Amino acid sequence: MTEALRVIPLGGVGEIGKNMLALEQGGEMLLIDAGLMFPDEEMLGIDLVIPDTTYLRERREKLRGIVLTHAHEDHMGALPYVLRDFADVPVYGTKLTLGLMRTKLREHRLADKVDGREITAGTPFSVGSFRCGAYAVCHSIPDAVGITVETRHGTIVHSGDWKFDHTPVDGRQTDFAALSEIAARGVLLLLSDSTRAEVPGYTPSERHVGELMDAIMSRAPGRVITTTFASNISRIKQIVDIAAAWGRRTAIVGRSMENYTKTARELGYLAFPEGSLIHPKEIDKLPDQEVCIITTGSQGEPTSALSRMALGDHRHVVVKEGDTVVMSATPIPGNEELVSRTVDNLFKLGAEVVYEAGARPHVSGHASQEELKLLLNILRPRYFVPIHGEYRMLVRHARMAIDVGVPPENAFVITNGDVLEIDERGARLAGKVPSGVVYVDGMGVGDVSQSVMRDRWSIGSDGIFLVVVTIDRQTGAVVAGPDIVTKGFVPEEDAAALIERTRQRVLEGLAETQSGEHLAEVATLRDSIHAIVSEYLYERTKRHPMVLPVIMQV
Repeated sequence: MTEALRVIPLGGVGEIGKNMLALEQGGEMLLIDAGLMFPDEEMLGIDLVIPDTTYLRERREKLRGIVLTHAHEDHMGALPYVLRDFADVPVYGTKLTLGLMRTKLREHRLADKVDGREITAGTPFSVGSFRCGAYAVCHSIPDAVGITVETRHGTIVHSGDWKFDHTPVDGRQTDFAALSEIAARGVLLLLSDSTRAEVPGYTPSERHVGELMDAIMSRAPGRVITTTFASNISRIKQIVDIAAAWGRRTAIVGRSMENYTKTARELGYLAFPEGSLIHPKEIDKLPDQEVCIITTGSQGEPTSALSRMALGDHRHVVVKEGDTVVMSATPIPGNEELVSRTVDNLFKLGAEVVYEAGARPHVSGHASQEELKLLLNILRPRYFVPIHGEYRMLVRHARMAIDVGVPPENAFVITNGDVLEIDERGARLAGKVPSGVVYVDGMGVGDVSQSVMRDRWSIGSDGIFLVVVTIDRQTGAVVAGPDIVTKGFVPEEDAAALIERTRQRVLEGLAETQSGEHLAEVATLRDSIHAIVSEYLYERTKRHPMVLPVIMQV
């Protein structure tokens, strides 16, 4: 019997972000995408979240390559961290994807150490013994592809992120002819993007954004400041072209957007009208009605250019009355409060802000329900696994697949770490592998554990209660203290009586613990103080501050 094919999502299933999927067969492994996820508000101090690659590291000799579907952060943003453990593993991607990958890796001083191998839509390529192909898909970044992988049991299709846009800005549609050829050969398994599985109908064309931007430019009395994702190359081109048509010159502000734009222009994926760009330093030299600014910060990121503008802290742009700020992106779930705060601050500075869902010039790069059904009908897969979406989205997508003809027992809703095995006998769930999250905090990768996150949350929600006691090493008698310091726990005017009573409880507890012939160990005393203080504070306040006992011996 032929060895089973194992399909293992390590990220991006049951969540939006950190997409990563492993295919394993015959002692070899192929990885599709290596994305990150931005932290939610409960992840205090965390910069980024990446997939747990424990399973890959334990089988590093099997990994033959990493194939990227496109250059968005949720599909390639984890590479600088993943490649620290797999520097010798080649990375496959289209021309623009590899170019933007190198731009990102350059910031981590890894660009020259990575073996990037260019692929093109329609041209087969091999990753170890896996025979692969790529077909063009329309998404919100050029040069995006879906991936096919020929295995011993049949063809796997990984859709990447896609939609059926018949009038894309760059003229590159999702390749229906390629999909038909793939279908003619037969599809064993389809893994398809579920981001908009809850949205009826079709996703509007990117050209709709141009119509809305044109209307905004026509009536804006002063400068137009637009924020979008740095990687949304097509959106940036539309804005610059429309601004030029209205006699405005555009400044691109924000390091990541400047880097992405520069790389896309160098590789021939982005062209602007002659003289349409200006340096940010030139913004104040032109009349306001002749200026357009494109900047980062569509998700309200605290360090982004737009957030700094909203706080009056940007070196080139001071937001003022008469400015029109356009939010050309939908907030990622979890970022709504950050975006709202930025919008509020912009209004306080006198700007007009276009941010409402019906008014902001934005369309998704992901397929809606009718497009998802159409792809299923074209490919007619034997098995179906929805990917790239929160759990409810996966369920809706699987139900659609069943509606268009996939047998219910062949549609699998799986989560990160689940193993789907396929062989001559069929497909089945076959256990689970380590998966989860790794936190990136500054220079640290993975050194912030769940217990550290719980501590941070405890401190942030209930504060700290520090108890310092000095005891005699020989007799165990209390020489000084307990001295108590609180931060973020109770107002100062309410603290005196509570602290004094807590001191008495600690002294009573220490006297009991130290009674008898044998003196208690420091660790025992520390545990005793922790228990006494925690119990008493909860009894009095119904709060759980972080209690930190400190015992010094003299």
